[in-house]
Amino acid sequence: MADAHAKPQHDYHLVNPSPWPFLGSIGALIMAIGGVCLMRYLNPRLGEFPVFGHNIANPWLFFIGLIIVLYTMFAWWSDTIKEAHEGHHTRVVSLHLRYGMIMFIASEVMFFVAWFWAYFDASLFPSEANQYARTAFTGGVWPPKGLEVLDPFHLPLYNTIILLLSGTTVTWAHHALLHGDRKGLINGLVLTVGLGMLFTMVQAYEYMHAPFAFKDSIYGATFFMATGFHGFHVIIGTIFLLVCLVRAMRGDFTPKQHFGFEAAAWYWHFVDVVWLFLFSAIYVWGSTGALIEGH
Repeated sequence: MADAHAKPQHDYHLVNPSPWPFLGSIGALIMAIGGVCLMRYLNPRLGEFPVFGHNIANPWLFFIGLIIVLYTMFAWWSDTIKEAHEGHHTRVVSLHLRYGMIMFIASEVMFFVAWFWAYFDASLFPSEANQYARTAFTGGVWPPKGLEVLDPFHLPLYNTIILLLSGTTVTWAHHALLHGDRKGLINGLVLTVGLGMLFTMVQAYEYMHAPFAFKDSIYGATFFMATGFHGFHVIIGTIFLLVCLVRAMRGDFTPKQHFGFEAAAWYWHFVDVVWLFLFSAIYVWGSTGALIEGH
């Protein structure tokens, strides 16, 4: 008789327990060190990066770490999908997966808190007495004196409509999944992925034609950090939903078991909400009293 307390063996794991947490940590460490090497390589003025008498200021270490991390992500999530199909995602496991996604989104919220903090610190106190350089660059007003900014009711408003519409299409897809409508699920995901790609293209066009640059002023630095970091999240969310679309076409999701899609929908709604704050604070409020491009 088999031991009731024996650990389940998975033939798709290299070893038991799973090797992916350890391998992912090694990859992240290599990528972090490689990031320093890459920055040294791209900016020779920083000098060499000698380790054991050898200059390792080159891009290869970073890309080796990146490949390890990407492979870990693919393999680990593949194992998670296989475990779900085999019935290992009990109610407790499913609950913990949800807790993990909630904590991940909470950590992302704190990233944006940092960018908003930098923006509001600069915009609310443009003539801070202890920040002499800030006053010199801003002229004591926000937006900085003489700076031409983007029209918030042109491309930014267009992108706001795109993201809000994508929020409705992903909700439609979720509703269709809960009611066993596979065609509606696929159609909703196709529209959401398409809208996500359209948002990215519009933002790229906006960046290319922006009347200011990252290095021009504190306005440009805070603007591009906040909106660019959000744009990066849109790209990640689009890839997330694209994977869900492929899985939906394969028939992976059921009305009772679809946490992968649910997590993607949570992430996408988070991206939507952050954009509303960005649009209101940076584009609309931040352009009040400034020179508007094209006006």
